[in-house]
Amino acid sequence: MMSPGVDALLEQARAGLHRLTPHDTVEAVRAGALLVDTRTEAQRREQGELPGAIVIDRTVLEWRLDPASAWRIPESTSYDRQIVVVCREGFSSSLAAAGLQALGLRLATDMIGGVQGWREAGLPMSDRPADIRY
Repeated sequence: MMSPGVDALLEQARAGLHRLTPHDTVEAVRAGALLVDTRTEAQRREQGELPGAIVIDRTVLEWRLDPASAWRIPESTSYDRQIVVVCREGFSSSLAAAGLQALGLRLATDMIGGVQGWREAGLPMSDRPADIRY
């Protein structure tokens, strides 16, 4: 069987998302969206911490954000809460957001350009320690 490839998978994932710009993301967080950073520790050390973000490892993302999961974080209380997933450049976050939508988190999306896009938009980084959830 021939694989359609990762580019086709990414295109399919993004077709179901209303992706946000970095500035849109700031407004969404102000309106109550949950900002979730899935970057690795090394990536966060290199790029800096995203203000207001909760850091969740990609390997446990669905368990921490599913409101019905015994392992959810306290902030994940509704399938109707907007969740904005952010990664380094905005690729893996699209796949993660599509997975969250498949789980029932219908307002899950991601940020165009990732943290790189955030920085290029001139938005501030945080000087506080990351809010890391395991």
